[in-house]
Amino acid sequence: MHNVVCIKQVPDSAQIRVHPVTNTIMRQGVPTIINPYDLFALEAALELRDKFGGEITVLTMGPPSAEDSLRKALTFGADRAVLLTDRCFAGADTLATTYALATAIRKIGKEYGPPDLIFTGKQTIDGDTAQVGPGVAKRLGVLQLTYVAKIRALDLTARTIETERRSEGGVQVLRTRLPCLITMLEATNQIRRGAMADALRAARAPIVKWSAQEAGVEEISKCGLKGSPTVVKRVFAPSARAEKAVLVEAGEQPAQALIDAIFKHQPKLETDLAALARDA
Repeated sequence: MHNVVCIKQVPDSAQIRVHPVTNTIMRQGVPTIINPYDLFALEAALELRDKFGGEITVLTMGPPSAEDSLRKALTFGADRAVLLTDRCFAGADTLATTYALATAIRKIGKEYGPPDLIFTGKQTIDGDTAQVGPGVAKRLGVLQLTYVAKIRALDLTARTIETERRSEGGVQVLRTRLPCLITMLEATNQIRRGAMADALRAARAPIVKWSAQEAGVEEISKCGLKGSPTVVKRVFAPSARAEKAVLVEAGEQPAQALIDAIFKHQPKLETDLAALARDA
């Protein structure tokens, strides 16, 4: 089987800076990491390859420096890495990003074989939209399983997959046919440590680099800022709260101690609750 894993190189959230004019994230000089959610997607793909065989292609769109994250993915055991990089991709929102990624996945299918499964993390820590995975699935015309917590079964003969999906009402067990796209939840598996052989291979492995033209992008106007209808009006860091946290000594009755502390710091709350009780 052939699995494609979409990852993103994101700035370390502890050191993010925002451009004062464009309201976009300034990535220059900020340490970068693989989006943490994408690591769970990569591990899920690796576990399936361990069981059923096949290959894993890791794909990312970004500047040339995103090659570092791709090599990191290779150290975990991915078979090949594709970097979609071009100036015309800069400033893309989720709509423009899904157009470029879907185009690249079609090219990957032609070059290395059609993907059976496409994996992404549920969202990225710099955008938090959770739109890219479903957007790619829509553009490719494949089924999508979002917020997947566990892959229960995979039948390559029948071309079906069964998963557990977390929802607000509980856990859903879903079965669908291949190919499909899966977005993985966090903490759904234990991310492995790469083997020494994979680390050595990753250091010298060639990274496939495609420009927009090489990836087969036909409409440049759908890429980057030109293809991004989303306009960020303002980005700001929330101001620190002046009131500090209060440490409550729990003692033998922690619940009662917490309630007493809440009423002590919010004296009007007890009166309001009593009034509500009378009205009820």
